[in-house]
Amino acid sequence: MSSRRAGFTLLEMLVATSIMAIAVVGLLSALSSSLHNAARLTDHDRAALVARRKMDELLLESRLPRYQPMEGPLTPATDAGLSGGWRARMEPFEVPPNVGPGSAILERVECEIWWMDGNQRHSFTLDGYKKTILQPDDVLGGALRQ
Repeated sequence: MSSRRAGFTLLEMLVATSIMAIAVVGLLSALSSSLHNAARLTDHDRAALVARRKMDELLLESRLPRYQPMEGPLTPATDAGLSGGWRARMEPFEVPPNVGPGSAILERVECEIWWMDGNQRHSFTLDGYKKTILQPDDVLGGALRQ
């Protein structure tokens, strides 16, 4: 009669431990990548929020300079923790023929928000459109004053 012992051999334990270690390393690597992507998306979400707020401010402003870039800094305390800046430019998008004072035109406002993440610069750009009624000083000889 031979007696058989129940249990695992040392070799079986080493193989099982190796397989478990490989699975844990793969899981931790995937988790690390997911956390990194989530942090990056959070920055982009905050930038989109700041860009929308800045675009709303620009669209509500009644008299913005045409063809001239406007810019300013972002303050972390008021701009969702981002430190960087913004840049905007307004230009006519759709102008009817024979434009004159009192004519309505469609203007395009482009707003770019940029921020630093370590040494890397990121940016987010929005376009907005607004209707403007031209004033006499906006029109020079049937053309828009630049």
